[in-house]
Amino acid sequence: MKNLEFVGKTSFGMSVFNLSNAILGSGILGLAYAMANTGIILFVLLLTCMAILSAYSIHLLLKSAGVVGISAYEQLGNRAFGRPGKILAASIITLNNIGAMSSYLFIVKIELPHIIQGLLPDNSDYWFVDGRYLIIIISVLVILPLALMKRLGYLGYTSGFSLSCMVFFLISVIYKKFVTECPDEHSYNKTVPTESIYNSTDGMCEAKLITINPQVRDVNCKSDNYYHTAFTIPIMAFAFVCHPEVLPIYTELKNPSKKRMQNVANISILAMFVMYLVTAIFGYLTFYGNVKSELLEMYSKKDTLMLCVRLAVLIAVTLTVPVVLFPIRRAVLQLLFPDKPFHWVRHISIAVCLLFLVNLLVIFVPNIRDIFGFIGATSAPSLIFILPGIIYICIVPEEQEPLKSRPKIQAIAFVTLGFIFMIMSITFIIIEWVTGKKTSGGH
Repeated sequence: MKNLEFVGKTSFGMSVFNLSNAILGSGILGLAYAMANTGIILFVLLLTCMAILSAYSIHLLLKSAGVVGISAYEQLGNRAFGRPGKILAASIITLNNIGAMSSYLFIVKIELPHIIQGLLPDNSDYWFVDGRYLIIIISVLVILPLALMKRLGYLGYTSGFSLSCMVFFLISVIYKKFVTECPDEHSYNKTVPTESIYNSTDGMCEAKLITINPQVRDVNCKSDNYYHTAFTIPIMAFAFVCHPEVLPIYTELKNPSKKRMQNVANISILAMFVMYLVTAIFGYLTFYGNVKSELLEMYSKKDTLMLCVRLAVLIAVTLTVPVVLFPIRRAVLQLLFPDKPFHWVRHISIAVCLLFLVNLLVIFVPNIRDIFGFIGATSAPSLIFILPGIIYICIVPEEQEPLKSRPKIQAIAFVTLGFIFMIMSITFIIIEWVTGKKTSGGH
C-alpha cells in the first residue's frame, strides 16, 4: 500500500473549519421549504440518512486514496477507469460546482435589490435595483478579482467570515420565530388581506409531522406553487456535497491518517447537520406551509434586522463563489492542458468564461428551486454515492477485499442506491415541471 505524500501543516481544528465551510452553502436556505414538503419527522429521518451516507462516502474515498496514494478526485477516476474515468469525475465536479455558483449568484440577484431598496426607499424604477445588472457588477468587481488569485490558499481568510455570517443568519431565524405570530401580515406581500385569510384557513399555521405531496396555492395568487416531496431529497443531498474538497483537505492535515481525517469529516458533517436542522425547524415553524424555496424571501424588506441578515448572507455567498470556481478551473486544466505549466492567460480566460456561463444561467433560470433540485438530482448522487462506491470497488484489490466480501457488497449496494436515487429524483422533477406548467397556465 502506498502512502500519500502529505505536506500538511493544517491543525485538526482548522481542517474541521475548512471542511465545514465547504459543506455549508446556499442549500441551507431551502431546508425549511424541504421540511414543509415532508413534515418534521420525515425530514429529520431523511436529513439524518443523508448525513450518515455522506460520512460513509467519505470513508470510501479515504480508503481508496490510501490504497493508491492519490490525493485528487479526478486522479482516482483516472486510476480506476483510465482517461474516461478522469473525464467523468472532472465533468461531474464541474457540473456540481457550476450549480453551486449559480445558486450563490441567484441569491445575490434576489437579495441585493432588497438591500438597496431598504437602504434607499422609492428607487424601484432605477436600473441599480435590477438583479440582472447587479450580479454582473458583483461578478466583475468582486468575484473575478478573487478568482484570479493563483492559489486557493490565498482565499482562506474569507472562509471564517463566511461561516460567521451564516451563524448570524441562523441566530436571526431563531429569534424571528419568537417574535412572529401566525397569521402574520408580512410586509413583503402587498395583498395583505388575501394572505391573512390564507394563513387563517386550512390549518396552514399547524406544524405537520409527516406530509407527502401537499398542494397549496401561492399566497401571491400569481401562479400555482406546488410543494412536492420530489424536490426534498435533492435539496438535502446538495446541502451535504463536499466531496471534491475532502482529499485536498486531507493532504493539508497535520499528522495525517485515515482515522484522523474521518474524524474531521464526521465532526464537520455533525456540525452542519445541527445547523441545517435548527434552521429548517425554526424557519418552518415560523411560516409553516407558506414557506418558499428561498427562506429569506419570507421576511419583510423593511425589517432592519433582516436587512442586516440579507447583507450577511449576501457577503457569505459572494465570497464563496471564487472558492467554488477553483476546482472547476483545475478540472478544466487537467483535461485540456494536463502537461502545461501555469500560465496567466489560461488562468484568467477560464475564470472569465466560467463566470460568463454562470451569469447566463442565473439570469435565465426563473426559480432557485430548479437549480437546487436538478443539480442535486444529478451531480449529488454521483459525488456522494456512485463515484466513491465504484472507485472503491475498482481500486481496492480483490486479494485484500474479495468482491463477495462485506465491504464490497456494501459498496455495491451504495452505488445501486445512488442510481435509484438519481433516476427517481430526475423523474419526479420532470413530472413536476410538466404538471406545474399545465396547472399554472404556462407560467
